[in-house]
Amino acid sequence: MKRTTKTLRQAKGKSQIVCITAYDAVTARLADAADVDVILVGDSVGNVVLGFESTVPVTMDMMAHHTAAVARTRPNALIAADIPFGVAHGEFSDLLKFCMRLMQECGAEAVKIEGGAEMAPTIARLTAAGVPVWAHIGLQGQCVFQEGGYRKFGKTEQEYAEILAAAKAHEAAGAFALLVEMMVPELAAEITRSVSIPAIGIGAGKDCDGQIIVMHDILGLSPKKPSFAKVYADLSAQAVTAISAYRDDVREKR
Repeated sequence: MKRTTKTLRQAKGKSQIVCITAYDAVTARLADAADVDVILVGDSVGNVVLGFESTVPVTMDMMAHHTAAVARTRPNALIAADIPFGVAHGEFSDLLKFCMRLMQECGAEAVKIEGGAEMAPTIARLTAAGVPVWAHIGLQGQCVFQEGGYRKFGKTEQEYAEILAAAKAHEAAGAFALLVEMMVPELAAEITRSVSIPAIGIGAGKDCDGQIIVMHDILGLSPKKPSFAKVYADLSAQAVTAISAYRDDVREKR
């Protein structure tokens, strides 16, 4: 069954929504074969695939390239693509054109945008133009330089209230879902109860409407994985073993 923003909204409170990242045709086929609900072409492609230290260097062209590769597999999962660093804070016409490019040329079916309540008016304009928006609150990887690193959010009363307000603002702006990242579980649970749209967690506890994870983290392909990621397979070690066996066969003329 093809997943859409409508089927995701209908799943809230009824079934857990399974989301995972993919960055090319190979990983998209794996995700779809496993029958996940959402494939996110994340700007985490910068860290995971392209060798950057953060998501900040990822460009619009990079996101378009990887989104198109995922979309060519025609998965049953909903395809969402990240809006990269800075783009959502520039001229709205430029943002809309990039969203149009992702959807018309690259095959994205939704976009994900990081930002607090200040981003709600932009999300409202996009949704009015027909662009489905997945709003991302809590830890925002694109703000890593501003924050000076990664941390858990919602520990203070003020921050807790601000993030909860942002969740409600994005819901009112027409976002079809929220991504709640690296926040205290109590806050993620309250957000999930307080909004009518799905709240998808990552490092935010078990009481969300679903979870998202970076595929490479759970397959053992990441040199460093976040503390909240469970490793389900050690494909890195298996790959090294296989390549080493190939190396030995070549050198021994087998």
